[in-house]
Amino acid sequence: MNRRPLSAIVLAAGEGTRMRSGTPKPLHRLCGRPMVLHVLDALAELTVERVVVVIGQGATEVTKTIQAEAPRDLAIEFVEQPEPRGTGDAVAVALTGFPVFDAADYDEGDVIVLPGDTPLVRPATLAALVDGHRASEGAATLLTARLEQPDGYSRVVRDKDGRVARIVDQDVATEDERRIDEVATTVYCFRHGVLAPALRRLSPDNSLGEYYLTDTVAVLHDAGYAVTTVVVTDPAEAVEVNDRAQLAAAEAELRARINERWMRRGVTMWDPGRTYLDASVRLAADVTLLPGVILEGRTTVAAGAVLGPSCDLLDCEIGAGARVSHTVASHAVIGEHCTVGPYVVLEEGTRLARGERRGPFFAPGIGGTS
Repeated sequence: MNRRPLSAIVLAAGEGTRMRSGTPKPLHRLCGRPMVLHVLDALAELTVERVVVVIGQGATEVTKTIQAEAPRDLAIEFVEQPEPRGTGDAVAVALTGFPVFDAADYDEGDVIVLPGDTPLVRPATLAALVDGHRASEGAATLLTARLEQPDGYSRVVRDKDGRVARIVDQDVATEDERRIDEVATTVYCFRHGVLAPALRRLSPDNSLGEYYLTDTVAVLHDAGYAVTTVVVTDPAEAVEVNDRAQLAAAEAELRARINERWMRRGVTMWDPGRTYLDASVRLAADVTLLPGVILEGRTTVAAGAVLGPSCDLLDCEIGAGARVSHTVASHAVIGEHCTVGPYVVLEEGTRLARGERRGPFFAPGIGGTS
């Protein structure tokens, strides 16, 4: 298969008014990590030469966070969208972030476009989108989903020959179009060389006067280009997070994925529904987690340790064979075969040596301190 250069555009300039928060929308956290970072983590699993992130509200804070926490192997450029004039305008602004001296190389390549508020998208899904796009040799490929109840979603409309012709918002769709079960997500793959000309042909013919990226589909179809689709297996992957309820739902889904991954790697969880692990936590095989365990930040747990019930540990190091219950700790080191709890708070910076005990039932001078 033709392995053309691949780049990406991440749209992270949204105001996020429905979040009702002073925190920029892309920086709202899921499993301890800003949601835009989950998108960049997925892109890092692909061979992407450059990522352009479009920023807007809270530009400085978003930029600093991404620079500090993004995968190191991603080449990231930031471009600011001065005014919120729609997704089409945001992508046009993003194209200025690609180097002019490499323009010919990029024009021959492909570019993924996706929002920074789709934290559930999987690397395998993005890879399938790119592979499908390249196999079709089309100008653009849409990630779509098929829903039994597509109410509220934009429909993918095809021409009489079955080719993708346009994307129609439900509010302006006809009755026949509303019966279409294939809906558009906000994830695309374009041939880089045709994207800029298509964007220049957009017009803000809508109540908000904005330029919509979805309208490039009709532009490309009417110009004779092929537009194809790749259907996502799990539609939840492409759902955008726009408010606190959707944030909570995305968090639950992401936590379930994290827990399943660790269980398949040899971690025992008595009740996965009451076990909360940040994405940055690292566990060894044969760790046991009892109900009510919360592991945050860069906490690491060595083999054979038993945690819980009811532990909240932030940036802690837990040694092999340790047993910790009903404990709150931050930036602490608990050595091998230590016993901590119940009902213990470890001060920041606490370091327990091998076999040491902490808790109300351990007398001073007998195996540890109270």
